[in-house]
Amino acid sequence: MISFALGGEDLADTRFALSPLHEAVCSLRVLREPGLSAVHLPWRRAVLDRLSGVDTGLLLSLVAQRRTLPDFLTPRPVAFSASFAEEMAVVRETTPALVRRDLRDTHAPDPLPEPLRAASEGDDTAVLALRDAICELLQGYWEVAIEPWWRQMRLVLEADMTYRARQLATGGLRLLFADMHPDLVWREGVLEMHRMIGPGFHTEAAGRGLLLVPSVFAHKPAPPVTAAVAPMLAYPSRGVATLWSEPPPASPGALTDLLGATRAQLLRMLEEPLATVELARRFRITPSAVSQHLRVLHATGLVTRARDGRQVLYRRSRLGDGLVGR
Repeated sequence: MISFALGGEDLADTRFALSPLHEAVCSLRVLREPGLSAVHLPWRRAVLDRLSGVDTGLLLSLVAQRRTLPDFLTPRPVAFSASFAEEMAVVRETTPALVRRDLRDTHAPDPLPEPLRAASEGDDTAVLALRDAICELLQGYWEVAIEPWWRQMRLVLEADMTYRARQLATGGLRLLFADMHPDLVWREGVLEMHRMIGPGFHTEAAGRGLLLVPSVFAHKPAPPVTAAVAPMLAYPSRGVATLWSEPPPASPGALTDLLGATRAQLLRMLEEPLATVELARRFRITPSAVSQHLRVLHATGLVTRARDGRQVLYRRSRLGDGLVGR
């Protein structure tokens, strides 16, 4: 078991962040082990042909047999929504000592694969050369494998964070973590992560807070490998299947007869708060067309809306819940 002890100041500094770098690094697991998550097979098929110019051998060697990844490649995001370039700038400043430590801890108890072993056993110059080579490969990998889909991924991740905020508001931390994943347990000021791969550890947050990072490619909660790293948890985002799926089928029955196929589908989908642009992506129609349908649903009291920053989120009302039988 891995656990984080969180005091009052840490709870006050518990927050969410988006991380394009986390997605790029975590996706290496799926690229190496396609059976890990069948939902991502359409993505994997789409990117394999594009990766002919990228040395994926070195990148895939970063993934340990127990599927852990080096902590220095998944640093704490520097802002709520840092760019990939901003996060990579942090990685490029990693010291040789941290690179060695994280590579060793990630692959333990197994030996480091080549070429990681040769570089890590060399002097600092060799380690820095390895670090820089990894950074260059990650940059190319990001541009080919993640960036073309990042806008859609971000919409899914933002919808997840909105849902989590609602869980926190209605049920507190216990509900927040229980709903994230069955392996997470909140108990008397300690976040417990059960059934983790590898050795467990206990970390006192000690004023460093807790950072929660929703991830498209995380298949289970993923804390840091090393206890010395500030508490952070990447967790599986909701709604991932919608990234690669076909548009939802037409809603059958009386609801479709009453509202029409598109409005009935919209109403069924709005169990969680979603923005117009995300609904348009899922239905593969224009945002303006979605807006027209949402205006009708809102005017009839079937959905509610609330502003969240620069976007408006729509969700089924109680009347809408009753109409769809929820």
